[in-house]
Amino acid sequence: MTTNGTYVLGIDYGTESCRVAICDLEGRPLTFAATAYPTAHPHPGWAEQNPEDWWNALQASTHKALANSGVSPASIIGISYDATTLSMVAMDDRGAELRPAIMWMDVRATDQAARSNGSDSVARLYNGGGTAPAIAEWYPFKAAWLKENEPETYARAAHLVDAPDWVTYKLTGEWTTNINSAALRMYYNRDKGGWPVDFYETIGCGDVFPKIPERVVDLGRPVGTLATIPAQLLGLRPGIPVAQGPGDAWAGQIGLGVLDPGSMALITGSSHVLTGQSATEIHGPGFFGAYTDGVVPGQYTVECGQTSTGSVLKWFRDNFAADLVQAAEKVGLNPYTILDERARAIRPGSDGLIVTEYFQGNRTPYSDSRARGIISGLSLMHTPAHMYKAILEAVCYGTALNIRSVEAAGMDVQRLVACGGATKSRDWIQMHADITGVPVTLTEVGDAVVLGTCMLAAVGAGAYASLTEAAGRMVHDIEVIEPDPERHEEYAFYVDRYAEQFQTLQPMLHTVVDHENQQ
Repeated sequence: MTTNGTYVLGIDYGTESCRVAICDLEGRPLTFAATAYPTAHPHPGWAEQNPEDWWNALQASTHKALANSGVSPASIIGISYDATTLSMVAMDDRGAELRPAIMWMDVRATDQAARSNGSDSVARLYNGGGTAPAIAEWYPFKAAWLKENEPETYARAAHLVDAPDWVTYKLTGEWTTNINSAALRMYYNRDKGGWPVDFYETIGCGDVFPKIPERVVDLGRPVGTLATIPAQLLGLRPGIPVAQGPGDAWAGQIGLGVLDPGSMALITGSSHVLTGQSATEIHGPGFFGAYTDGVVPGQYTVECGQTSTGSVLKWFRDNFAADLVQAAEKVGLNPYTILDERARAIRPGSDGLIVTEYFQGNRTPYSDSRARGIISGLSLMHTPAHMYKAILEAVCYGTALNIRSVEAAGMDVQRLVACGGATKSRDWIQMHADITGVPVTLTEVGDAVVLGTCMLAAVGAGAYASLTEAAGRMVHDIEVIEPDPERHEEYAFYVDRYAEQFQTLQPMLHTVVDHENQQ
């Protein structure tokens, strides 16, 4: 198909693949293209990816998108992107990567994170998550780990950047720090003077600041133009404006149009992120933020997160439902559809089976990188379908617990706006509404993350004056899923038991994890 008009190109570097979309200025995608790359887990709690795989995947996805859309590169007026945040890349003075990226889910820096606990800086001055302890995923702790465990690499690293800023460099040759990573992941706070040097010194990496690009850029602002060599490799024209992009979840927040207080974006995939805007700076136990200017200048971003959600379902599918997967593939069905059908007849609460899905630690409300998964209530009557449903419910219990945390601090959550893998299952998205008691809105473009990057590209190219204006033209609601009051009341019992289960077993889990880490 050949089209005429004006378009923008969005890039989404997710955990499992690089996706590229070409959209018109009404927010309707012409095409999506994705290219996968692997994740390595060299030790328990570790996760790494090769940035060379990222770059090769972007080239492949861009060429696929251009070929599928029939769009001329000359008609693309803007580019933006997102990437997994907390994915740290060490690069030398020539811009070459020195080691695999330490990924967002990697919790090797537990000891470094523990140094911050009790510090006023982490809890109150620099948006470190209210009164919750810091966790090993955050940037300064990974930087300190690298300095202590790979000192030669740390010394050679002229640049130690988050993955979105790696993308900036690869596309434009410019070194910048995006405000989203800085405010939400690196303890930067414009309201309180910028970088917390004393805090970084406490962690053990006070000398990292020369490695952090000095220029901090708001989302949607131009960071430069597409350089000649990247343009040639991607099949695009050089000189296209490139707009500052965020972490992937906040591209999703933008793509869902959650830019004002009252709503929260629910971005689902390998993990869950719950994020929204507050007009005032709020803090409290059990959530992160409020972060100054992290998405919208002049507002505060509040965040909750569940580290392993869709990834736990994938773990179950791959390890305990291989026969079903093979059977489904033979008849062209999605194995999750069959699992949903089998789980549908099981009553709420999975006949007493309660899973705690903290397989890779807990981000909120406990901020505990030593948390691990729990399965309780097993009996001989339970089936694989019970386990599957209990995992679905566990993820929703975690979302409900997070909403309780932000509401206790004064945030009014009137609706969730959802995107990602969970929205492909009507049963699971209804379960989110039932368990949280909050209506869930679905939008026209289910892949809101990459739509968000297209919106940022449109703003950076000057097609719209602001993200709010872009949202009014490019985001389209299609359905609201209301919670069932009876099921919500029935599930309240299990949300409480889910919370009690982890709190009761937390000390024992720590003992086991510490023992394993010493082996």
